[in-house]
Amino acid sequence: MTLDTALLDAEFPGAREQTYFNCAARGLVPQSARRAVDTMLDSLSEGSGDKAAMFDSIDDVRSGFARMINAAPDEIAMIKNVSEGLNIIAAALDLQSDDNVILCPELEHPNNVYPWLHLRERLGVEIRAIEGQDGHMPISEMIDAMDDRTRCVSVASVSFSPGFRSDIAPLGQACRDRGVFHLVDAVQSVGILETDVEALQIDALSVSTQKGLLGLYGMGMLYCRRGWAQRLTPAYLARLGVDLGDEAHEADLGSDNYRLMPDARRFDLGNHNYVGAIAADAALKLLNGIGTAAIEAHVTALAEKLASGFIDLGLPVAGGASGAHIGSIVCVGRHGAGGHDTTDDTEIAELSAHLTENGVQHSIRRGLIRLSLHVYNTEEDVERTLALAADWRSARRAA
Repeated sequence: MTLDTALLDAEFPGAREQTYFNCAARGLVPQSARRAVDTMLDSLSEGSGDKAAMFDSIDDVRSGFARMINAAPDEIAMIKNVSEGLNIIAAALDLQSDDNVILCPELEHPNNVYPWLHLRERLGVEIRAIEGQDGHMPISEMIDAMDDRTRCVSVASVSFSPGFRSDIAPLGQACRDRGVFHLVDAVQSVGILETDVEALQIDALSVSTQKGLLGLYGMGMLYCRRGWAQRLTPAYLARLGVDLGDEAHEADLGSDNYRLMPDARRFDLGNHNYVGAIAADAALKLLNGIGTAAIEAHVTALAEKLASGFIDLGLPVAGGASGAHIGSIVCVGRHGAGGHDTTDDTEIAELSAHLTENGVQHSIRRGLIRLSLHVYNTEEDVERTLALAADWRSARRAA
């Protein structure tokens, strides 16, 4: 599929005014989302806001996100961010002191580590921490670590650093075979890489909207497979998590013998982030209209070209130029040679500064220059960045 460059130019002026390789931190918000938010804020400032329309926007987001990941709308709960979704599941699993949870802390964002450490301290749950394999998620080792007391495996679809894709399909199959809960932090993949929760046998998947989904902070979605949702008891409960029928008002109070919603909606709490939902709805319509298969093909081709170009310049690319690990993120440097957003490598620090001075937005994560791409990036972005790196390399050698 050929991307509509005129549409992308109109939707993402920020991608034409600079080289924006920082989606792993924040995606660019499309103009259609900006207009939708402006319209909503105008109605609220004028006193003409319609609460029913706000609820409709939530339904639209459920449907749009469900379509993107091959789920049903009622398997989607509205949340604030990834960490809230992970905590919702962690708190609902009813773990006991002799149960264990498997994860790879060194490759996860801290927010997919602390909920489990907290359960270890509170309940005595065993945390089976599996070491990474040169930046790759240790899927085989995770599977081997399972036993009859394993209750959950929690994994990022794309590692926090160095941003490699995780081969989670075999893990999903192993979890399904053993009745183990398969929980995925998909914030660095959904919206960019094609995701099918049925094919990957994912039981729950948590995202926020400010990265690959091109929305705002403070908004996210939690997918929970219906069969599992019905077995989970929320740690918190509000009216929207109670089943009073489709026609009941949001403030209706039923009997003391209440029923939880029969699906992921039992995790909904109170009023939603309607501004975030309006933006997410517009962005989802745009992304679904293009199709994540087309987005993935476009982005991974650019990422492979960028990685190969850096290698040709003699620069250290995490994971090499090509392979199954390549998604939308290319990192340059030595993994672990720095803190969260710093590098101890003088050469990498100088290259990062040169790129920043010349309008290439990126991040540094754990010693690495991280360049993260989305649908709005082009071959010209890649060629310009490689040319800047070549100029810097030449100047440094001549000095």
